[in-house]
Amino acid sequence: MLRQIKPRNARSKRALEKREPKAVENPKIALFLRGTTCSQIVQDAMGELYSLRASHAKKFTKKNAVRPFEDATSLEFFSEKNDASLLVFGSSSKKRPHSLTLIRTFDHNVLDMLEFSLDPDSFRRMAQFQTRKFTFGLRPMLVFAGTAFESPVQNEWTLARSLLLDFFRFDGGATASKLDVEALQYVILVSADEPSSSAAAASSSDDDPSTKPVLRLRSYLIRTQRSGQKLPRVEVEEMGPRMDFRLGRMREADDAMMKEAMRRARTTDERPKKNITTSALGDKMGRIHLGKQDLKELQTRKMKGLKRGRVPDESADADVDEAVVAGDEPKRKRKL
Repeated sequence: MLRQIKPRNARSKRALEKREPKAVENPKIALFLRGTTCSQIVQDAMGELYSLRASHAKKFTKKNAVRPFEDATSLEFFSEKNDASLLVFGSSSKKRPHSLTLIRTFDHNVLDMLEFSLDPDSFRRMAQFQTRKFTFGLRPMLVFAGTAFESPVQNEWTLARSLLLDFFRFDGGATASKLDVEALQYVILVSADEPSSSAAAASSSDDDPSTKPVLRLRSYLIRTQRSGQKLPRVEVEEMGPRMDFRLGRMREADDAMMKEAMRRARTTDERPKKNITTSALGDKMGRIHLGKQDLKELQTRKMKGLKRGRVPDESADADVDEAVVAGDEPKRKRKL
């Protein structure tokens, strides 16, 4: 664990406040590390991924004796020291050649990780494509194609989709109210092969990455041309890099840690206002709740016809009715 640093001046105080938790987090920093044994293919692949998000990435060139799936203490130290939420670790061994491990952290603790096994035969660098490149720092459009990414059950493919979304969407979760069309310069396509029955049976019996479906990573440059209509004609051209992966080992996130990581701070704008709605025309309407009203106590206009009369005597009315029934008319009072 790192020691608690107390700010001694305004500059260090601003640096510490920048690292504090926020409702909308800062753009995620990706840290690229290499192990003690790392092939040149893996180093080139890490360089290509670094160039895709060079504005929010850091890269180490020295070797590090780190084994992510056995002991992640060193990774957590590097994450806290460099304020990095994502780590890309490259290694190569006889059992697992050309491996790239994508690691995601929460509060500088390892949340989950997934190992990608790179195919060296189909790998192509960005410089091998004689096409125009995109402007660095712009957001890419992401497309995931394949039924494996749409699985309702959490598995390695859904984890790969989540990790790649966080890796290429480095804006901290902020949404732009307006989007410039000129900023949409390139698209990243991640596709998954349809698993066959033989491959599924082999993967269930053996944990060999070579028997699993292939995950293909492609990036295309977007070009717009005149179409003679209001909307332009859109064409794509591959600009590199070209990578094919097979998914290897994985480490799922703990349920309690994932629940804490997914929690969002409630701001004043997001809090719902009770009994206030907005119509389709934009008019704000409110609902008022009143108690039970007693109409007998309602204050009306003071008119002679609305005044309350005396309650008639029920006993006198009963005597008059008996006299009429007997045939005797009631005696009238003589006027004086």
